[in-house]
Amino acid sequence: MVSCKCSNCREVIIPLRPASYLPNMAMTKLMRAIRVSEFGGPSVLKLHEDIPVPTPGQKQVLIRVQACGVNPYEAYLRSGAFPVKPNLPYTPGSDVSGVVEAVGDGVSSFQSGDRVFTTATVTGGYAEYTVASEDSVYQLSDSLDYKQGAAIGSPYFTAYRALFHRAHSKAGETVLVHGASGGVGGATCQIARAFGMKVLGTAGTPEGQALAKKNGAHLVFNHREKDYVKKIMDATNGQGLNVIVEMLANANLSKDLQMLTYGGRVAVVGSRSPIEINPMETSMKESSIIGVAIFSLTKEERAECAAALLAGMESGWLKPVVGPQYTLDKASQAHEDIIKSSGATGKMVLTI
Repeated sequence: MVSCKCSNCREVIIPLRPASYLPNMAMTKLMRAIRVSEFGGPSVLKLHEDIPVPTPGQKQVLIRVQACGVNPYEAYLRSGAFPVKPNLPYTPGSDVSGVVEAVGDGVSSFQSGDRVFTTATVTGGYAEYTVASEDSVYQLSDSLDYKQGAAIGSPYFTAYRALFHRAHSKAGETVLVHGASGGVGGATCQIARAFGMKVLGTAGTPEGQALAKKNGAHLVFNHREKDYVKKIMDATNGQGLNVIVEMLANANLSKDLQMLTYGGRVAVVGSRSPIEINPMETSMKESSIIGVAIFSLTKEERAECAAALLAGMESGWLKPVVGPQYTLDKASQAHEDIIKSSGATGKMVLTI
């Protein structure tokens, strides 16, 4: 067996038959990738160095990964707690940025060498190479680096869906973003500000509050202060909020309902446990609690999100903030930190 020293892959020549039977040798490219073979804690994320580089099929693109976003749902998926479980073994990761290495039959939008990002991989993004369907791959603006490119996918598509597809937000409305310093929260602030809404944000640390302001929040509050609800209501002159985009419903939903104006909507992006609420809080104001899931996007809705976000790159308001960064071999530490972190400061990414 002979192996090259390429930094991105290893070419291994494997004799399949004696030379008299086979005039040429088969060549397989290998790569480093994280694999999950059993559900459990972060330690089940294992780095392998002998995973075959995937081959793009019909209408698929092979991407040489430069960075991959780390999302909370990937930790739930890994633990086995997610409602839909992947087949084992699998490689996590959906939000990838990198360079097109090759394209499959029927691909017309991309060619080798293009800078791209994707919102959904087929073979997993915690790897040196990944395959994605052409319709989930987009050109990455030269104004953004690869780490920023890896911070676009799930956060910005989720934020757009929460604001417009689910909560039907409009210019002139007042929006509260709970957890405005994280990946989805920051994206929500940027989008809401760009589309003419009054944006309020919450964050639990001084660094997070400064980041929320940088992301476009007009006013920022510390949700760890006992009187933060009163401060938010005072900021609306007692009128309440039209929309709340909620990242941690188990901690905030009951208070959220108290802060809504008549016809207000809470768009629930995340929750880690059950919570008890008073349904009368919704009846009296005819308010709504709405779930948000990026996985439910239709083809048309995905195209709408992409068009808005690509326009945001062109005009300059879409500026992903990258937070903690980890190398591929530290993926298990990233999963520890994304669940136990005391306060988010930008999007967590793996650098490949």
